[in-house]
Formats: sequence, structure tokens, C-alpha cells
Amino acid sequence: MPEVYATARGPLARLAEPFAARARARRHERFFALARLRPGARVLDVGCGSIGLRAFEPALDITGVDLVERPEYPGPFVLADAAEALPFAAAQFDLVYCSSVVEHIAPARREAFARELRRVGRGWFVQSPAFSFPVEPHALLPFAHWLPVALRRPYWRLGAAGDWEEIALLRRAEMEGLFGPARAERLLGLTKSWLCVSPPDG
Repeated sequence: MPEVYATARGPLARLAEPFAARARARRHERFFALARLRPGARVLDVGCGSIGLRAFEPALDITGVDLVERPEYPGPFVLADAAEALPFAAAQFDLVYCSSVVEHIAPARREAFARELRRVGRGWFVQSPAFSFPVEPHALLPFAHWLPVALRRPYWRLGAAGDWEEIALLRRAEMEGLFGPARAERLLGLTKSWLCVSPPDG
């Protein structure tokens, strides 16, 4: 399995890594079957990173998409910005998969991003951390995402994320406005992330 915090720094990331990896695997095991993929289904992994969905589903026909070149990606790969345009026909893929990416998209560009994912996929599986969860999952700092930017910037330097990045976590209403009904992934009774799953067959 690829490291969840491979590019993070410091003891927070090292302590969190095994828990985060297990949580990601449990999420996949619990929710991915809701996509109801048939044999031979074509999948587009948007924001694939170095391996993405292939770590869990190596037998699927998966094409990776990312904003930066990924020469190590083990399969077909396309360099593209989904908030601008994807070089695929409408409904070319049975499923568009997008895990922990939407929060990195500037809020003003999210509707265009979601529209493009919905255009190229007959179905989709989109996950993003929940704004309501008290620990910001990138910096691993309590309440960081609830602070105004002027206070968040200096606090961010204490966390695991390293360089500053303007990350805006999503509330349920925003996720549902972009991708339809959302399911909650919970930890200790709190909503840790939102998942919107629309199977290709409806």
C-alpha cells in the first residue's frame, strides 16, 4: 500500500501513517462495492497520485489523471486539469473515482471540476474529508481548518503538511450540490469524510 503521508514531515505524520493507511483500506472495503462495477468496467482515477485506486483494485481497467506528471504510475496516464477540461468523450468511463482531491480545488472552480467528472463518467465515486471533523487531515492539527486564513497560516507550520496550501474542506451541502447524496464515513461517532457514490447503472 502507498503511504498516506508520504510527502508529510515530522513525528505527527509518522504516528498517523499506520492509522491512516488502515482507515483508507477500511473505507475502500466498506464503500467501493456501492459503485456496483461490472467486469470489464472502465474507470478514470482523477488525482491518482503515484498509484491511487490501483493500490486496491489492480485488476480494474483504470486510467490515471493528475495535474503533474506521474512517470511511476502503473498504467495509462493523462496529464490534465479536470477543472479546465478532460480529453475524453462524454460517458467514456463507467466510473470516475476521485479520493481526497476536491478539497484541494479552489471553491470557485469546484462546480466546473464536478461538471467535468460527471460528463465523462456514467457513474462516480467521490470522497472528501468533512469540514465538521475536528482534526484537519492534511496538517494533522486540531481545528486548523476552522481558523481564518490569517491565523491558519502560522499554525499550519506546526503540522505535518509542510508547505502552506489553501485547503477548504467541504460541508455536506456542498458535496451534495456537486455530486448528489452523500454518505458519512464516521470515526468515534464523528463524520470524518463524505462519500458520494453514483453507480453507472443508476
